[in-house]
Amino acid sequence: MHKPELIDALAERAGLARPVAAKVVNVLFGRGGILPGELAAGRSVTIAGFGTFEVRRRAARRGRDPRSGNAIALPGSLLPAFRTGAALKAAVNRRRG
Repeated sequence: MHKPELIDALAERAGLARPVAAKVVNVLFGRGGILPGELAAGRSVTIAGFGTFEVRRRAARRGRDPRSGNAIALPGSLLPAFRTGAALKAAVNRRRG
């Protein structure tokens, strides 16, 4: 599912006009939205039963330049990550059944 499909599904299930559903999705997930803003500030976002969005630190490491084969130092970085909640795991496993 891509963003336009998410907007359509939200509009249909919540009985919202499509522009209102689009605004909700953009406020939550878009550039400058709540979720990206919280993660950029180093805070996690937990939605009970669904999961937790958090920032994880990737350690600095050694890598190889694919062209020359020389060893290079790759700096550490921060990555967004998602940890699933128990209810979401259970729902996915019921559907697989």
